Amino acid sequence: MMELPPRPTLFDFHGVSMTSYFTDNWDNIQNFKARPDDIVIASYPKAGNTWVSYILDLLYFSHMSSDRQDSVPLFERVPFLEILFPGFPSGVDELTQLTTFPRIIKTHLPVHFMPKTFWEQNSKIIYVARNAKDTAVSYFHFDRMNMAQPEPGDWSSYLQRFMEGKLVFGSWYEHVRGWWEKKQTSSNILYLFYEDLIEDTEQELGRLCSFLGLSPTTALKKEVTKKVLFDNMKNNKMANGSTDEAFDFKISPFMRKGKVGDWKNHFTVQQDEQFNEDYAKKMKNTDLQFRTVL
Repeated sequence: MMELPPRPTLFDFHGVSMTSYFTDNWDNIQNFKARPDDIVIASYPKAGNTWVSYILDLLYFSHMSSDRQDSVPLFERVPFLEILFPGFPSGVDELTQLTTFPRIIKTHLPVHFMPKTFWEQNSKIIYVARNAKDTAVSYFHFDRMNMAQPEPGDWSSYLQRFMEGKLVFGSWYEHVRGWWEKKQTSSNILYLFYEDLIEDTEQELGRLCSFLGLSPTTALKKEVTKKVLFDNMKNNKMANGSTDEAFDFKISPFMRKGKVGDWKNHFTVQQDEQFNEDYAKKMKNTDLQFRTVL
């Protein structure tokens, strides 16, 4: 096991809270050479990015040797564009060296940080959004167990920082809104909701396929729908993050619950009221709607 560096500190990067793991390679990220057949999965952290990555990887590559599914961790199959972690190849390097087509690319960048080449090449982008309350809870547990993230502190101070946008990748509100606004003028963006994916995986799979121009066989659709069930992914060593050395599973699993409405087990009545009031202010100028229960 490698010796992990201390937890990183948060700093303001062009108006967005970031850590050096996502800004140290900035010039290379911004100069990234996108291709028209690239497929990007963008989201705020903990919104279902891994889930959609796995769905796409299965749709495109499940016909390949089973070695890939059984021995290559998902984070190597779907490289994380902006990451640069000491002792590992950068996301940009991994993507440049990928030999499979299309390249499936993960990012948590706010829309205005995206390398412009993705717009120039008209690469397809799938944005996954999850309601703020469940995102905050999931991110809190993730930050507790991920030593490559800043120290989360206790839940109430964490929730406060979530509302202030003082977490890695900045404000959830600006993130989901920025991508939503961009989608209105960009036909290369598909905007998915985590809650819809949970409620009707098959229907959303259909939307994904028509957006990507894929017509998978009934058998493949069945296989994908089964493999991406939360409990199956949670038990899949190649998808559940257990090979990631920065994760401490003794604190919390990387894939914890995958539910809609788990926030109710964390928010006090007072926190909920305060959150709702703040939320209404921050989201008043958008028609973007989320469900917090199913």
